[in-house]
Amino acid sequence: MAWFQKRKQSASLSSEEEADRKTSYEDGYTDSPSRSLPSREDGFRQLQQTLDRQGNQSKGMILKLYIENFRQLNETFGYDYCEALLDQIISYLEQVSHNTVYRYIGVEFFIILKDYSTGQATVLAEKILDQFGHVWKVSGTDCLCSVQIGMCPYPGYTFSASEMMKFLDMALSEAAESGPNQYAVYDSEMQASFSRRQAIARYLQTALDNDEIDVTFWPAYNIQEEKFTMAKYYMKIFIKGIGMVGAGEFLPIAEDSGQIRSVEYYALNRIGQCIRRLLDEGKEFDFISLPISSVLFLQEDFLDKIQEIIDMYDIPRGKLAIELKDSVFTTAYLNISVLLQELSQMGVELVLGSYGSGMASLSAILDLPVSSLKLDRMFLWQMENDPRAEIVITDLVDIAKKLSLHVIAEGVETEKQVSALSKAGCIYQAGFYYSSTVKEHTLIRLIGENRETGLRLCAEEQHQA
Repeated sequence: MAWFQKRKQSASLSSEEEADRKTSYEDGYTDSPSRSLPSREDGFRQLQQTLDRQGNQSKGMILKLYIENFRQLNETFGYDYCEALLDQIISYLEQVSHNTVYRYIGVEFFIILKDYSTGQATVLAEKILDQFGHVWKVSGTDCLCSVQIGMCPYPGYTFSASEMMKFLDMALSEAAESGPNQYAVYDSEMQASFSRRQAIARYLQTALDNDEIDVTFWPAYNIQEEKFTMAKYYMKIFIKGIGMVGAGEFLPIAEDSGQIRSVEYYALNRIGQCIRRLLDEGKEFDFISLPISSVLFLQEDFLDKIQEIIDMYDIPRGKLAIELKDSVFTTAYLNISVLLQELSQMGVELVLGSYGSGMASLSAILDLPVSSLKLDRMFLWQMENDPRAEIVITDLVDIAKKLSLHVIAEGVETEKQVSALSKAGCIYQAGFYYSSTVKEHTLIRLIGENRETGLRLCAEEQHQA
């Protein structure tokens, strides 16, 4: 278990806040504040020199600090106020740590704590977090700002300054999962996670080149027609030394490594092939959907690639669907809106995920050309122990019906869930109650069949495997 101190529980960083942290130019502080700080280059040089001395028994901790809500403070109080606030914060950090504070980027700073043990560094982190729990007073005006702290010991994990920063970012993310004003220490568990991510990232392109991605589909059941009428694309990769890795794990890694375009376009082509086979077999179905990373919407050739697949496999309108994550609307909303309108005009069905879980999905259905909504699985899980969840599901399905939208429920596993969803009027249901994931050749046979036949076909496929 990663060693980190929980102080008070709250929501983790939103995707917008995370974007603010990574694109610090938006906070208005790309230059140093009026208080003179060593340059980023000086800081990196000193960090690298410190790590290079590991062989001489040099040891200590690197502490990285990120001010979470600085952009909002800048918008509220203005640049001069925030510049003075940064001066005050940096002065405090130098005083309490007795070390130089280096700027990393934007409102991220790091301190080299030479000869510090992990215990001593955590005591310092607690003291800093306690200070951030009180107001800062600038020009007679009080303000509160929250902070995250990530720490990593040396020697032991790396000799590289840039890799050390990656480890500190992982610790910061770990801290953020527990809310504002937290710290986390990079440890062996995080190191194992980092090594795993590296192995997956290195193998992704090999898997694509060698066609080693295991492609399956999640069928969805139409309870009114009592047959399977749609499916969602899913993929896994077997990596030697790791085992089977699902899309939920490797797609975020592909986003970070810049490989998401190759992975998603590979998937798009496979879906085009599947749709063509279903049509050639004379199968009647609603659509086959592909979950799309929000990163792909930023690719200039995205629409051209969609049109290319439609033309290549002669796909009729409404048979290819794209599933959107709720997070796609947190940035570049207007551009996404225009792009979705164009996709709709091309005949692509749009499915919005996480229906009911946040304001983005609820507001998006009013002005975007979505045709189906994916019910957030949270309600199905809660329904097992909380009868109020069934009331929420009924109301969400009713809202969708009044807007002439379909609702798809995934993760259906029990009779209780089936009964509640059916009573609420949720026509499309998917999950182990109806079917496991299946290969393309099984999906061809399964589409248009009832639940009993579907379960039998799934069993046959698993037996043959």
